[in-house]
This record gives sequence, C-alpha cells and structure tokens, in this order.
Amino acid sequence: MRFPGIPEKPHWALVLWMSAWLFWVPPSRAQQSRSQSELNSRLAAAVDALKSGDLDTAEHIFTDELRRGVKSALVFHNLGVIAQERGDHSLAIVRFREAIQFRPDYGPSRLLLGSSLLAIGKRQEAIFELRRAARLLPQEPAVYGELARAYESSGNWLEAVPERQKLASLAPDNAEYSYRLGKDLAELSAWCIQEVRRTNPDSARLHQALGQEYALQGKYEQAFAAYRQAARSDPKMPELHLGLALMLLQLKRFDEALQQIELELSLVPESKIAADTKARILAAKASGNQ
Repeated sequence: MRFPGIPEKPHWALVLWMSAWLFWVPPSRAQQSRSQSELNSRLAAAVDALKSGDLDTAEHIFTDELRRGVKSALVFHNLGVIAQERGDHSLAIVRFREAIQFRPDYGPSRLLLGSSLLAIGKRQEAIFELRRAARLLPQEPAVYGELARAYESSGNWLEAVPERQKLASLAPDNAEYSYRLGKDLAELSAWCIQEVRRTNPDSARLHQALGQEYALQGKYEQAFAAYRQAARSDPKMPELHLGLALMLLQLKRFDEALQQIELELSLVPESKIAADTKARILAAKASGNQ
C-alpha cells in the first residue's frame, strides 16, 4: 500500500468512499431537500478527481459539501489528503483530527496525521499517533517506516531499529527496507560504542568492537592490538582469544594463533567456531611449512 505524504503511498480516498456508509452523518435540514443519490454522485466525483490528481476539483467539491453541512470522516479525511499533497501540513493536521472525531478507529487518518506532525517537527505527538496507527494497521509497512523515521530524527537508534525490523519482516523481498535496517543497525552499533567509551574507556567490549572494525577494514595489525588490549582488560571473556587467533591467522603467526585458540577452547570447550578455527590454523600451518 501507499500513503499520501510519505514514500509508497496510496490515496485513501477510494477506501473511504467504498466504505462511505461507515462515515455518513445525517445531513442538516437544509440538505434534506437533496436526494441521497445526488450527494453520492458529488462525493464520487470528488474521489475520482482526487485519484486522478486533480486536487483543485476535489477540494472544490469537498469544501462545497462541507459548507452545505455534510460533515463526516469521508470529507475531512480527503481534505486532509489534499492539504498534505500540497505540503500544507498544518491544515492537514486540522483536517485529519476532524476526521478522527467522527471515526477514531480509522488507522489511515492517524497514520497521515502522524506523518504531518513529524513533517513540522512535532515528534512526540507524531509518535503517539503513529503508535495508535500501528495498533489499527498492524500489517501496514508504512506505519513502521514512519515510526522509524520519527526515532531516527532524534538519533534514538534503540527505538528505530525494532521498527525497521518490523518493516523488513513485512516485506522481506524489499531491498530498500533491508538496506535501511542495515544502516540503522550500524548507527546503533556506533552509538553503543560511544556509550561504552563514555562509561568505561577501558572496557574489554570497547576494545573488542574496535578490533572488529579494524578487521573489517583489513587492518589486521591494528585489530590484533585492539583484541590484545581487550584480553588484558578481561582475559576470561569468551570471543576475545578467538579474535586474537583469527588476527594472528591472517598475519600468518600460526604458533601464536594456536596458543590463543587453545585459551579460547579452555574457556568455551563446546565452541564449534573455535574448533573450526583451530582446524583452519593447523591446515594453514601445515600448508605454510611445506
């Protein structure tokens, strides 16, 4: 599905029109002279104009019906869609809130309200509405995409990542969703390292994380030094001697690598990764001695 005002958005006007009877409010006495079919025809024309992108015509019809006393979620929601399409988020917020007064459980109005609130910087209000939208539209990816954007805008990666995970799980074949999840995970990792550095600059986990970063860059000497510092900080922490062994393997220092992997196996004797690494070191040593 696609939503107006945010990436991948449909026009919810059609949904509202097909379910218009749910949103119908009896006309005023002045309106009673018109037939129901005439009113339905007018609203249908407005919906068709909105679907075709003719915002002026759609707005004219909906506004005219509003002046005639036709007040319903159908009218207010679609006026909100029109305002949002034009980038007038302040007006869109007013219209979506008016729609919600008539239909509090209509998820699309809350989603688009949250989107407009986020657009003008009202982050906490946006999150509140988007959370309600998520309860009403639990299978709609756009809800979680907007929630993720709301948390990302404040650097709250602990909250952003779960929303990206939900989004990716709903559309596992969408490469963009997976890519954005990966970016948020990287941001979360960087934030965690900063927090560890702030609270404990000599943390073994901090040195381990630095070692992993160096290893990913192919800087094995620096990675080895970082892992060695981590092991000095906490020599009994699992994975540290494994990391040292892997770096020494890359540096072709096989005897030292074997010493480190034996230390790892003494700490975690059931570790299949450590056992496999030991086999790799022995094979590399044998090959290098030939």
